[in-house]
Amino acid sequence: MSNRKRPRPSQPPIKAYTDELFIHSPAARPVRILSEYFAPKERFERHRIQDTIVFFGSARLQSRETAEAALALARAEGGDIAAAERLLDMSVYYEATRELARRLTEWSLSLEETVRRFVVCSGGGPGIMEATNRGAAEAGGESVGLGISLPMEDTGNPYISGDLSFQFHYFFMRKFWFAYLAKAFIAMPGGYGTLDEILEILTLLQTRKMTKKVPIVLFGSKFWDEVLNFPALVRYGTVSPGDLDLFFKTDSLDDTFDYITDGLMRYAWASPGGGM
Repeated sequence: MSNRKRPRPSQPPIKAYTDELFIHSPAARPVRILSEYFAPKERFERHRIQDTIVFFGSARLQSRETAEAALALARAEGGDIAAAERLLDMSVYYEATRELARRLTEWSLSLEETVRRFVVCSGGGPGIMEATNRGAAEAGGESVGLGISLPMEDTGNPYISGDLSFQFHYFFMRKFWFAYLAKAFIAMPGGYGTLDEILEILTLLQTRKMTKKVPIVLFGSKFWDEVLNFPALVRYGTVSPGDLDLFFKTDSLDDTFDYITDGLMRYAWASPGGGM
């Protein structure tokens, strides 16, 4: 038997949680998933945020000012005038989101609470998401941005409250935080992502996997009537007639504000905190 000692390593072994090769490996996926639960949880608790009002909507829609400038440029330089005119028409939803977020934030700030109730929350990116956080900032309130890392979209718009800007890797963890803290949802016109988000919430409510009562507004009747034919689902027997009562469709800022705040006071005021 040899009496030779094993050579000592030149450096101490790396702790697993500091080993980037391990942390980014398939074996550490559960650790990464858990981090996207516990890190937001800690920050929400530190900021004493109990629940949220979530806005969904397209990242592609622009403010009226930006859309007007783009149209003027297209006319001056021979660009795609029809596309620029469409963006200007759709900018009404950016401005409606901005105004609703401002009004809802002012209303939230007026509540006599030691914790933050009904904080405005977006998906953290541009477009309708930016308008959400911008309106809250203009009201002097905090707002949340639950961003997702995507190759074609920036996250962390400049209007999100500093420490409440998140970036997720996993869509399902981002969706969890949308659903868990939310006590109301407002869906503006959007694409695949918006449809995915609002239809998942409606599915959770329909199947009673989400048991809390939450007011849901689909804002922009013309858009929603054309894009999603909900009455056809009833006609074909794939949903029940009562399933259409899960949401309220409107074009009115005042009606949206009243529907959301009335629902929050009726269903959520006495039960702060997240939950499904």
